Parts: sequence; C-alpha cells; structure tokens
Amino acid sequence: MEEIAQVYARSLFEVAKERGVLDQVKEQLDQFADALAKNRDLAVFFFSPYFSTEEKKSGLERMIDGADPVFMNFLQALLERHRMPAIFRIRTRFDHLWEEENKRLPVEVTSAVELDQSTVQSIGDRIGEHTGRTVELSSRVDPDILGGVVLRVGNFILDASIRNRLNQLRKQVAQA
Repeated sequence: MEEIAQVYARSLFEVAKERGVLDQVKEQLDQFADALAKNRDLAVFFFSPYFSTEEKKSGLERMIDGADPVFMNFLQALLERHRMPAIFRIRTRFDHLWEEENKRLPVEVTSAVELDQSTVQSIGDRIGEHTGRTVELSSRVDPDILGGVVLRVGNFILDASIRNRLNQLRKQVAQA
C-alpha cells in the first residue's frame, strides 16, 4: 500500500507544481486530511464501501468550497479508484516531496530542561549551514532524558542524552 501512496502523492505533487499551485494544494491537502482525522463520521463516510462513489462525490462537493481544481480532481480520482483510505499516507509522502522542493529540514531539539532560545537557534543555524537547507526548528522538554540533548534532524536522530549513555553503559556492564 505504501507504493500506492507514493504514486498518488508524486502525481499530485507534479501536477500542482506544473500548474504553479503547489503551496495551495499542500494547504488544502493538510486541511482535508486534518478534517478526516478529527471527524470520525466524515472518515467513515469517505472510507466506507457502503456508500457509492457518486454519493461520496456529492458529499465532497458539498463539503469543499473554493478548492483548487487540481486538488478536487485528485480527490475525485481517489474516490473513483477507492483509494481514499490512503489519504493520510499520501499526505505524508506529499509533505516529504514538498519539503525537498522547498529545501526544508525539520529539526527538533529535546532537552531535560528548558533551553535558552538563543541556544536552540544556534543549534538550528549550525545544522542549516552544514546542510544548506532552511531549518524548521522546534524544541521540547523531556525530563526523562536526564540531561544532554536529543536532536532529530529529518529522519536522523542524534541521542547525546545522559539516559542514552547510561543505557549504553548498562549494556557494556551486562556483556562483561
């Protein structure tokens, strides 16, 4: 099923890019997927095989007003091919393509205590310099790491926390 999501996401991405509506389509895809995630009845309606494709298309027309034609055609294609349940995976794949296109890199800094904003920004700036990308920086506090920091840069995790070091030491002692 993952490759189905990839194919649909790439198709939507390429058409939206070609027509110059990439950011608008991304925003509409995000809003639609969020609405399905928040409203169980809506998700059941669009995902259920008990409703006909025509009923779903009619509901889609009533639900969405003023959407880009590229996005509406995409949703209708999903309905016709009974692929609407893949919408969340499609969104994830589309987001990755959009981040690549815009050279965005999500970075999350996790620490045991609240870090000074200038420290967090400095970490983000250094990562941006090394990668040549625009860093989307976020930070959070997790007292369970005890100390140090955990950096999540895209899909890569650098765990320099005391909890991680203690776990490694525990494994070494157990092996000895």
